[in-house]
Amino acid sequence: MRGDRVRDLLRRVRRRERRELRELRVWLETTRNLVHVSALVLVPLVVALVTAVSNVVPAFSFLLFPPLAAATYMLFADPTGRYSSPVQFVVGLTLGAVCGLVAFRIGALVYAPDGTVVHAGSAALAVFLTGASAWALDVEVPPAFSSALLVLVTDGVPGSRVLYVLNIAVASGVVALVFVFWRRQVYSERARYLYQSTKGDDHVLVPWRGDEPVATAMLGARLAAAHDAGKVVLLDLVGDAAVADAEREVETTQGDDVATDGGQRGRSADDAGRAEERAAARAATDLEARAAAIRTEVGVPCEVVVASEGPNAATTVLQTARNTNCDLIAAPYETHRGSLSPFVRELFRGEVDVLVHRSCDGRTRWKHVMVPVRKAGDVAHEMLDFAARLSGRTGRVAVCHCIESEESRRHAETMLRDLVETANAAVETRISRADIADFLAVNARSYDLVIMGASQDRSAASRFITRPTFERVRSLDTDVVIVDRNFRF
Repeated sequence: MRGDRVRDLLRRVRRRERRELRELRVWLETTRNLVHVSALVLVPLVVALVTAVSNVVPAFSFLLFPPLAAATYMLFADPTGRYSSPVQFVVGLTLGAVCGLVAFRIGALVYAPDGTVVHAGSAALAVFLTGASAWALDVEVPPAFSSALLVLVTDGVPGSRVLYVLNIAVASGVVALVFVFWRRQVYSERARYLYQSTKGDDHVLVPWRGDEPVATAMLGARLAAAHDAGKVVLLDLVGDAAVADAEREVETTQGDDVATDGGQRGRSADDAGRAEERAAARAATDLEARAAAIRTEVGVPCEVVVASEGPNAATTVLQTARNTNCDLIAAPYETHRGSLSPFVRELFRGEVDVLVHRSCDGRTRWKHVMVPVRKAGDVAHEMLDFAARLSGRTGRVAVCHCIESEESRRHAETMLRDLVETANAAVETRISRADIADFLAVNARSYDLVIMGASQDRSAASRFITRPTFERVRSLDTDVVIVDRNFRF
């Protein structure tokens, strides 16, 4: 008994660790979080490296650290911003130090030499020369003014200020090399390392139900076809109605046997079993024909599974997804009394990613896709990845975000820029001050598909105050996909 308790405790600990790692990965999928973590880790390491070198090489002055640390953080904290050019970083800091040296030399001709006093005229001239030359050469870097002023306070040992200029050039060059490596190998490839949507969601389970099952199946197939290892699994659930029809057929075919028994033969367990087998065989035959058509048109492997619906269809679908190693369920949009059906809600509470497809006219190709996003995160990246897969190389993807005031525009532009940098498609960004429902009502008809989130990460109070977008735009004249990303342990 004690051993069972220990094993149970270990399973709980491992499950908690996997949950925390998953949450950390999701948190890092927001580009701003990744950038800040990188800056907090790499900037101290780079400064420590330069410090270690300065301890070994006496020519390195400690005064180079203030501008270098500030400039390094500026570089890593905004890797695609105005001051993110490695060349601008090195030339700007070095130019500032050179301008400080020139200002000191000129000041020495005007003022009586005094190693303990920094003359106001020299300081002003150093700042002026730095600003003017950096502006003229288009290598403006704010910490360059710091490197210019620090030249004026370096030790009066002959040649120390020239060495300071060389120190700035060498140290900034080392930082620039580290930054280039990080930006190329980590930041630019963050989608490959972090975003699960670019790795998973290539095994798609499609429950065959709803008014337009072919359209939903084709959507799932095109998502899977974007990955080399993709496959589609068509699932048909045999319910009581199908079994009852099969039972009636079994009774009809056994009419002679019933007459021979004098009408005394009742329904047996064998009859029920044969009815279920007949219903399953009929569903499998129809589904195989559908699968063959999908394989021919899309070129993706397509399997067929027929299962008993059981007391809960959603539970059966989720279990089938696990049994067939599917990491995405593409289900049809279903409603009940004006809201999502219990079947869809149960799928949203599962542990497998879900997309719900509402077909407008049965289309099976989606070249122009709109993706409205509320914030950056794993769901936004997944929606954008789905849009890129469906639109293909010749399609068009638009990512949009609605703001309440102009003060939010810069933040929105940065967020959308970070999102589209990871996409494998040409993506346009749109920012509007209109309400999201009004924006979609006007613009959605220009697109084949709108992909939006299920807002499952919002609290119940937030969802009560502001209903999810998909509940506010039920009458869009285009296809709609609702994406819900679930935890996997």
